[in-house]
Amino acid sequence: MFRYLRVAALGLRVDGADPQLAMVAGEASGDLLAGLLLGGLKTRWPALQAGGIGGPRMAAQGFDAWWPHDKLAVRGYVEVLRHYRGISAIRDALAQRLLAQPPAVFIGVDAPDFNLGLEARLRRAGIKTVHFVCPSIWAWRGGRAKKMAASCDHVLCLFPFEPEMLHRHGVAASYVGHPLADAIALEPPRAASRALLGLSDDDAVVAVLPGSRRSEIEAIAPTFLQAVALMQRQRPGMRFLLPVAPGLHDLLAPLLARHAAGAALQLLDGQSHAALAACDVTLIASGTATLEAALFKRPMVIGYRMHALSWQIMKRMKYQPWVGLPNILCRDFVVPELLQDDCQPQALAQATLAWLDDAAGTRRVAQRFTDLHHQLRCDTARRATDAIAQVIAA
Repeated sequence: MFRYLRVAALGLRVDGADPQLAMVAGEASGDLLAGLLLGGLKTRWPALQAGGIGGPRMAAQGFDAWWPHDKLAVRGYVEVLRHYRGISAIRDALAQRLLAQPPAVFIGVDAPDFNLGLEARLRRAGIKTVHFVCPSIWAWRGGRAKKMAASCDHVLCLFPFEPEMLHRHGVAASYVGHPLADAIALEPPRAASRALLGLSDDDAVVAVLPGSRRSEIEAIAPTFLQAVALMQRQRPGMRFLLPVAPGLHDLLAPLLARHAAGAALQLLDGQSHAALAACDVTLIASGTATLEAALFKRPMVIGYRMHALSWQIMKRMKYQPWVGLPNILCRDFVVPELLQDDCQPQALAQATLAWLDDAAGTRRVAQRFTDLHHQLRCDTARRATDAIAQVIAA
């Protein structure tokens, strides 16, 4: 069971055992990041035990999920309000469990609306807290920095410009790089992935990624699939790949039948990395998946839709012109963003097909993304584990 532990020596066994910790990852992207982090933690502490809220990638590292991560996978103000009571009940129950059986450290993985309040409560009770993934205070909701100062003993930052921003607000932080940059090869395995998915080298292939949350699928997938149908009519030989997150097949299959019946589209069981490696271009929802696509050096069209009220609130709060992570990190509209009212089937289809006819532009984007990959690749698991060990030792 969870208990306070003293660190005898930094990075070594603690009181004769490896530390026990709690984690919360609130969606598929958080589960991915937390799974990679757990791999690094277990390299240092092989007998480490971890429990809380997580998904299948964390479970593969021995994580004990008391609640599944998809209970928290809701985006947008209006959408969150619909689920507020259930999410709040989970947070209260988790807090009570951790206060009764304190971990050596609590690690909140992204999901700031859920995790920061929980971290503040735990920290007041003397439990050390680490937040993995700096909330996008440089993009919107800068006021969160003050809340983080009260919630987090330390923040693990994915991007190099973030620690200095947090330090100005009195928040201890370290740049650890992005674990996906370590996990994804610098040279994408295009040929091997095409062979795995039954595609020929000459096929024109589009990967379609409409999000990993139910709310995203409901809002975005119909439009993306209508764009697929348009592209198929214009270029009948094209192939489409749609990786399906766990538990969403029953939601996507009827949408495919309704909006893109007869399209040469494969629904894949996960396999998003194989799809990104195999494709020529991706039509993709804004989120962590866009960074994955960039690390696979793929041109993309970023699309996104949400409830109209949520969109109006977020639009007023953003600080910069970009929404997609690749554009934010490159400080440029490297790839097109078609958002909300601009996210229409004809526009998405036209922008996606344009990449297939622009070999020079595709090469330029691949070089920008290669430079970005090198910048973000710095052994994240080791750096993050070092920082967490220091928090435990403090």
